[in-house]
This record gives sequence, structure tokens and C-alpha cells, in this order.
Amino acid sequence: MTANLKTGLRGSAKVKVDDSNTATAYGSGSVSVFATPAMIGLMEKAAVSSVNQLLPEGYTTVGIRVDVEHIAATPVDGSVEARSQLREIDGRRLVFTVEAFDDREQVGKGTHERFIVPTAKFLQRVAEKAKHS
Repeated sequence: MTANLKTGLRGSAKVKVDDSNTATAYGSGSVSVFATPAMIGLMEKAAVSSVNQLLPEGYTTVGIRVDVEHIAATPVDGSVEARSQLREIDGRRLVFTVEAFDDREQVGKGTHERFIVPTAKFLQRVAEKAKHS
């Protein structure tokens, strides 16, 4: 399942900051700057971009842990790029170093963990849970 995965794999994702991804829009703050939850999502997207296409048919990854610092604000109309590097492979658990940069400086850093799962089985469990909600 992890035969195609190697430590050192890199991924990236980029977004323009607009009114839809600010702290005000997310409800995570009261200022119109890039939201911490948006940065975390972008970091996850970077990690996904580095490994999902290398997994066997029928498998995907799901995020299980995020430990990041949001160290600088990015204004509306700025851009943020998240970068990931696969640091550790422990069975089906993948550990990434993640960073985020805007047009001027580093704005975030930390680690992110994902778990490799069979897509159909995962979705079946979610559907079962939905039936009992």
C-alpha cells in the first residue's frame, strides 16, 4: 500500500485571500485576514497533493492530526502557498512537515498526520453513522 511512497515527497497548494477565507467569514475571529482554519485546510491540501495519486486504486488518505502555529497575518488580496514534505511513514500513518508563506514571509508552520484508508470501507462507515444520526 505504501510501496510508492517515500519520505521527502513534497506537495503544495496556493490560494488568493478574499472575503470567503478570512477569519471573519470562518467565524474564527473578527478581522478580515486569512483565517487559521483556511491555512490548515491549505496545508492539508498540500499534503494530499503529494501522496494521494501514488496510492493503490481504492485508497485515499484522511487527516487525523494537525499541530500548527499561525505566526503572521495575510491581508485580503494577498496569496498564501502551503508546502508539505512527507517526513515519516509508519504503516498507514503518514507524518508531514507543513509550512505556509504569503507574498512577504512565512505565516505558518507545523506538522500534519494523515492515515491511509480503503475509500469504500471508509465511506460505508460514514453512511452507517449518518443513518443513526
